[in-house]
Amino acid sequence: MMRRLKKTVVMVGMMGAGKTAVGTAVARSLAVPFLDSDEEIVKAAQRSIAEIFERDGEPFFRARETEVLARLLRGTPCILSTGGGAFLAETNRRLVQEAGVSVWLRADLDLLWQRVRHKTTRPLLRTGNPRETLRQLYEARVPLYSLADIVVDSAADLSIDEMAAKVVAALSARPDVLEEE
Repeated sequence: MMRRLKKTVVMVGMMGAGKTAVGTAVARSLAVPFLDSDEEIVKAAQRSIAEIFERDGEPFFRARETEVLARLLRGTPCILSTGGGAFLAETNRRLVQEAGVSVWLRADLDLLWQRVRHKTTRPLLRTGNPRETLRQLYEARVPLYSLADIVVDSAADLSIDEMAAKVVAALSARPDVLEEE
């Protein structure tokens, strides 16, 4: 049985939710490209996300993020991982709604903290109390993530491939997104 992806699937959620890892596995299982909007921004700017934040600030970064998102949504249908803040902007949510489908990888705060606490690549967590910062981000962002088209719940005991299978199953319920041929 062949499946054809009809529109880009945009993975949204908090840092540590598994957008990149699960998105890569979903793309592999559907035999479509996987793209990461943060990687595309890094390529275009020739600087790391942390460097962009430090040198140009978050507003500059968010503007580039919207430009990259718009460009990638116009391309070949793919699985697209976004940074944790991308879906917060109404402009970005509208772009995704018009040209793709959003999938929120919902994970609870404890699971997210377990996954990100040892990472040094998270500029928003470079604070005196990163756990509290993560909690504040989580509480502010969850109401916006809940606007996603599809919600797939994470759990600590699920492997990346098991999560990917849950995402594919959710997409399969949407004939406007995934068509069986």
